[in-house]
Amino acid sequence: MALHDFDFPMTQAAGIRLLILDVDGVMTDGSIIMDHAGRELKAFNVRDGHGIKMLQRADIQIGIITGRSSEVVAARTADLGIPHVIQGALDKSAALDRMQEMTGIPCDRYAYMGDDIIDLPPMRRCRLAFAPGDAHPAVLQAADWVSGMPGGHGAVRQAAEGLLLANDGWPDIVESRYGVTPADCGWAI
Repeated sequence: MALHDFDFPMTQAAGIRLLILDVDGVMTDGSIIMDHAGRELKAFNVRDGHGIKMLQRADIQIGIITGRSSEVVAARTADLGIPHVIQGALDKSAALDRMQEMTGIPCDRYAYMGDDIIDLPPMRRCRLAFAPGDAHPAVLQAADWVSGMPGGHGAVRQAAEGLLLANDGWPDIVESRYGVTPADCGWAI
């Protein structure tokens, strides 16, 4: 039996050159932990991080557009080697314009994963809109594909695997390195 929801839009995903991710609720579960001194902590999923690294090896770039500004996000994106990071983006559609300027890639070659209504304007402008399984109901309705996983718990990884499959990156990036087929990972293709 397959592990994932396999309505992934393979045909539309072919040719995607950049995956844009929101942070809170997508790369994390949306929790913000504050210590006694007001320092912010976030938990990131290492499997999501590995999915990001696999996409990078397949020449699919990663961008971050987040409404909040955080040193934790700056540290995590630096750790993952993500050069295209826009923090403090209260107008995420304007941030999408900035992302196009930064990367030189048009948004019709983007997939965007968001979880809340602030993400809807850029999601509507990109070729594909993805959402974690626990996203806001309006985002779930707007998404072209919804992960079977919640934010911060594998949704990014699942999207990354789908993009690798759609862009013929699986054989070189996953199968030859790890000896793992799509079926081994729950993909029924």
